[in-house]
Amino acid sequence: MSGKQKYPHLFAPLDLGFTSLKNRVLMGSMHTGLEELENGFERMAAYFAERARGGVGMIITGGISPNLEGGLGAKLSTSEEAAQHKLVTNAVHAADPDVKICMQILHMGSLARNKDAVAPSPVRPRIASAAPKELTQDGIEKQLNDMANCAVKAKEAGYDGVEIIGSAGYLLSTFLVEKTNQRTDEWGGSYENRMRFPVECVKRIREAVGEKFIVIFRIAAMDMLDGGMSWEEIVQLAKKIEGVGATIISTHFTWHEAAVPTIATMVPRAAFASVTGRLRKELSIPTITSNRINMPNVAEAVLANGDADLVSMARPMLADPDLVQKTLEGREDEINTCIACNQACLDHTFTGREVSCLVNPRACHETLLNYEITSNPKKIAVVGAGPAGLSYAEVAARRGHKVTLFDAASEIGGQFNLAKKIPGKEEFYETLRYYKRMTEVRDIEVKLSTIVDADLLRNSGFDEVVIATGIEPRIPDLDGITHEKVVGYVDVIKGRKQVGKKVAIMGAGGIGFDVAELIAHKGKSAALDIDTFANEWGIDFKNHPRGGVTGVEPKVEAADREIYLLQRKLTPVGRGLGKTTGWTHRIALARRGVKMMNGCDYLKIDDEGLHLLMGGEQQVLDVDTIILCAGQTPLRSLYDELDGGDIKVTLVGGAYEASELDAKRAINQASYLAAAV
Repeated sequence: MSGKQKYPHLFAPLDLGFTSLKNRVLMGSMHTGLEELENGFERMAAYFAERARGGVGMIITGGISPNLEGGLGAKLSTSEEAAQHKLVTNAVHAADPDVKICMQILHMGSLARNKDAVAPSPVRPRIASAAPKELTQDGIEKQLNDMANCAVKAKEAGYDGVEIIGSAGYLLSTFLVEKTNQRTDEWGGSYENRMRFPVECVKRIREAVGEKFIVIFRIAAMDMLDGGMSWEEIVQLAKKIEGVGATIISTHFTWHEAAVPTIATMVPRAAFASVTGRLRKELSIPTITSNRINMPNVAEAVLANGDADLVSMARPMLADPDLVQKTLEGREDEINTCIACNQACLDHTFTGREVSCLVNPRACHETLLNYEITSNPKKIAVVGAGPAGLSYAEVAARRGHKVTLFDAASEIGGQFNLAKKIPGKEEFYETLRYYKRMTEVRDIEVKLSTIVDADLLRNSGFDEVVIATGIEPRIPDLDGITHEKVVGYVDVIKGRKQVGKKVAIMGAGGIGFDVAELIAHKGKSAALDIDTFANEWGIDFKNHPRGGVTGVEPKVEAADREIYLLQRKLTPVGRGLGKTTGWTHRIALARRGVKMMNGCDYLKIDDEGLHLLMGGEQQVLDVDTIILCAGQTPLRSLYDELDGGDIKVTLVGGAYEASELDAKRAINQASYLAAAV
C-alpha cells in the first residue's frame, strides 16, 4: 500500500488561499547554532535543502532576532543580512519548488543574554541572571516596527512566510501574563491591554508584507505556569490574532520556566495534541500541533482525530531528513526515529553548542560529514553490535564495503537493550528496530551469539577490523565489595537478581538515575499513557485551569522500597545530566521518595550495610541491596591482541572511551570513522 493510501490525511494538500502546502508535515523551528557561525548560512542551506528533498511540506527556520536587543546572534534587519538568507531560501526552493520555508522571528525579551534585554516590566525570570529593562512607549513602538521590518526583510530574502513566536517566556508572551506584565498603561492591566502588543505585532507584520505571505503565530496554548493564561484568554487571543491577518496558528505548550516536561522522552507521543484540537474548533484558520510526534502513524492519528491541520516534527527531521519520503514510499520501518533524548540537539542549544542528533550525526553537519560511495571496497569485521558497532557497520556498508557484524549476545543493541527497559525510555526500541532493518537493507552479515578471537579475525580474510566491544561495569576497590548484598546494575535491569526493600545505589550518573527510576517505579510508564503522565506532573487537560496546572497537585505513587542514590562528588546529585532533561529525572525520583545524597565516601560493606563517611562523620545505611553503578571500564583485550599486526584495527565507542558512557559520542565517532574508511 502506498503512503498516500495508508496516510491520507498526512499527504492531503492544504489550501491557504493564496498558496498551498503539498502535505501536512511541517519541519518545526529549532535553533541549530549554525545561524551564528561564519559559514553558517552555507551549512544551513545544505541542512534545509536535504529536508526539502526528503519530502516535508513546509520548513520553519530557527529563531532570528529583529534587532540587537532581541538577544540572538543571528539578526535580520538589513538588506545585506537578507542577502545571506537567500542562500537558504534559494537552496530549499531549488531542492523542491513546492516546499515552503518560513523564517521564525524570535525576540527573546527578558531571556536575552545581553545588557539590552527588554520586557514589559523589569521582572527577572527565574532562569535569567538579571532583570530586563522596562520598555518605554517609544521602546514599544521601536520593537513593533523592528518586528515588521524583520518580516519585510524575510520576504526580501525569499522566504514564503514568517512565524512569530508568542510563547515560551519570550517577549510577546511576557506581555500576556500578569506576573511579567505589571504595567498600568494601555499595554498592561486588563487582559485586553496585555494582549495588545502581540496583536499589534501581527497586525503590523501583515500590513507590511501584504496578503500573499504566510504569517504564523505561535501561541502558548497551555503554558504550564501556575497562574498562567486561562483557556478563555487563549481563545480570545487566538481569535484576535486570526482577525488581524494570521494565516496559521501554531500551538506551543510551555514556558522555559515551567516545571513540567514537554519535550523529554518520558513525555507520551502527541501528549498535547488534544489541546490544539480544542483550539482548532474555535478558529477558521489552520492550526499546527507539536511535541513528541515522531512517526507517521502518530501524525496521521492526530490529523484523523481532528486535533490539527498540520503536524510539526522538528527533532524527527534531525533524526531522519527523509522521514516523509520514506513514509510516502511505504518504508516506515527504515525511519531513523527521534527518541527525544535531547542530548545532541536541545541540550546543545541551551548550552551554546552546535546542534546535531544522537542517532544522526550528519544533522547540521551535511557539508562536513558525507557518506560517499567508496572506490575501494573492503571486507570489514565489526566486533560488537552496540550503538558504535551498529553505526559503523551501517555507514560502512552504505558506502559499499562488505561488513560482517559479530556480537556475543543473542540480539543487537548492546547498552541500548538496557536503556529500553527503563520506564520512560521505551523509544530506544525504535532505534534498535531501525538498526535491525538497516542490517537487512545494507546487506550486513550479522553473526550473533558468536564469540570471536584474534585468530578467527586474522584468518578470515578481513582487510580491517573494528573493535566495538563496549564496556564492562567497574568494580570499586572496596572492603566487602563481594558481599552477597552487592549486585551489578546489569543484573538488576535484566531482572537476573532480586532487589530488596532497602536499597543503596552507588553512583548517580545516568545509569544510577536509570536504575533508581526502574526500581522506584510502580504502575504504568507515563511515557506510554497520557493520563498517567498528566497525573504525575499535575496537568489537567480536561478542565484547563490557568496554565493547565494551577491548583493541580501531582499524583505520584511512592516507591515501595527505601532507596538511596549516592554520589562521591559534592556537586548536587544529577548536575551532570542533560540540561533539558536532568531536572525532570530529579523531580520524578524525589516525588517517589528516593533520597539523593552527595559527598559520600564509601568505607566498606558488611552485614550491617553500607558504611559511609559524610561531612566528616561516619554512618551506616542499613540496606539489604547495594547496586553498583560506579562507572565502566573499556573492553579492549581483543584490540590489544590485534594491534600492531597485519590487519588494521580500530577502536570505537565505549571500548575507546568508557567514561560517562555516552551513545552520542560513540555513534558520532563511529560515523566519522566509517565515512573515511
